[in-house]
Amino acid sequence: MIGVPATPARLLRHPHGWLALGLGAGLSPVAPGTAGSAVAVVLWLAFVQLPVPGLPARIAVVVLAALLCTWSAHWAARRLQRKDPGCIVSDELAGQWLALLAAPDTWPGWLAAFGLFRLFDIAKPWPVRRLERLPGGIGIVADDLAAGAWAALVQLAALALLPA
Repeated sequence: MIGVPATPARLLRHPHGWLALGLGAGLSPVAPGTAGSAVAVVLWLAFVQLPVPGLPARIAVVVLAALLCTWSAHWAARRLQRKDPGCIVSDELAGQWLALLAAPDTWPGWLAAFGLFRLFDIAKPWPVRRLERLPGGIGIVADDLAAGAWAALVQLAALALLPA
């Protein structure tokens, strides 16, 4: 670890800090994880307006973003000298974006992805809780990716079962 722990607000002096703290959402005094998820949805709404060619490109962008979120979470946790501080919400960004991959590009789809991701992130069904034990940024982000995967699976199942 490094000398004296940094403060969360001080992390915003670096690009990794901006990502780790979800553009500042992690500084929310109430429910920083939910605030981080809300920022993720807003960023997703901007992303889907771009001319990204199809699902494979969206998947690639989400995978790259998840890697960057992991790196930033690791960077911030080291500076704060804590395993998984609540102010780090880049894990919510990554997990929420995974959930949004399975959502239809409609307001009801985005709201369902948001709600399901928050449900699974808070409830932590198997193997979400176990993944928190992984070291560093991987442990910070992996459980949220698993929650995002659960949310995506539920959405895909609902879409398959509902009449078109």
